Amino acid sequence: MTRDSYVALFLLALCGVFFHASFEIEVTNYGTIQSSLWPRVILTALTAMSALFLVTSLRRPDDGPVVAAGGFFRRYRNALWIFALFFAFVATLPVLGMLIGGFLFVFLALSALGPARLAVRPLAIHGAIAALAVGLMWAIFTFGLRVILPEGELLRGLV
Repeated sequence: MTRDSYVALFLLALCGVFFHASFEIEVTNYGTIQSSLWPRVILTALTAMSALFLVTSLRRPDDGPVVAAGGFFRRYRNALWIFALFFAFVATLPVLGMLIGGFLFVFLALSALGPARLAVRPLAIHGAIAALAVGLMWAIFTFGLRVILPEGELLRGLV
């Protein structure tokens, strides 16, 4: 079995634990649907993806141990970048807010995962994608779902 098979089994077990825990979600009398519906829908999708991950990992040959010096950091460089950027996003959320912080997170994530060269065209594309994605998400939450996202001290001071 490959490392991915073990990860897939762990994810399936975790989904089972979370699904079992979803039966403990309090039933409210002011909603039209049960409070546990959306967590179960999401957990069902995650379970299906984890099962697909397990099937594909069992079909693949073993990838062998990582033996190169610094192999862990080289192998997981992209994931470590995203974790660091997300930590910075969450840490600066009270100051920058959702719009500015979200834009910077998406822009920097695309730039970190994208091509190694820093040219104007890829950076402009990353900026356009970040502005469109974060702006659309903000509009959906604000106007469609009526959820107020953090505005941050920076925007509050400007307005």
